Amino acid sequence: MFSLSVLASFFLFIPEMISAEEKVTIGTVEDVILLPWRVKLPARIDTGAAKSSLDARGLRVHEDRVEFKLPQKYGGTHLFLPIIDWRHVRTPEGLERRPIVELEICLGSRRFHTLVNLTDRSMVKYPLILGRNFLKENFVVDVKRRRTAKPDCSDTLDEENSEEHPRPIH
Repeated sequence: MFSLSVLASFFLFIPEMISAEEKVTIGTVEDVILLPWRVKLPARIDTGAAKSSLDARGLRVHEDRVEFKLPQKYGGTHLFLPIIDWRHVRTPEGLERRPIVELEICLGSRRFHTLVNLTDRSMVKYPLILGRNFLKENFVVDVKRRRTAKPDCSDTLDEENSEEHPRPIH
């Protein structure tokens, strides 16, 4: 009877072991490409941050859309995106209301759709923070590593209208 319960317990954990093997191992900093603009920038992988955040310079809200530029160091691309939602984010100064937009990110050889809040991050090192909303389903973070999943979505960059690539929203 004891061996049967041990065997049953073992099989209960198999789905978790399989899903862990399917996850991509990444380090504490990874380069990503913002699609469809093909802008490469470093992202800080932050398991302590609940949400992801992008450096948005000159942020202006126009009704249900937001206009901003990426940092000049990464091309200064001018973006005009629909606002998906608004969220209050806790900062050292208190609560701050930020617009939320959807981005497509290439990390490793995979493309992901994710939600990020926008704020001026000019005083910090990394223009993009990838928080738990992005990490929880697809990644295992190895804190001893950096830049382990070089962005290479070249086989899918020309498939902008394809429904074949993954579209998880985080």
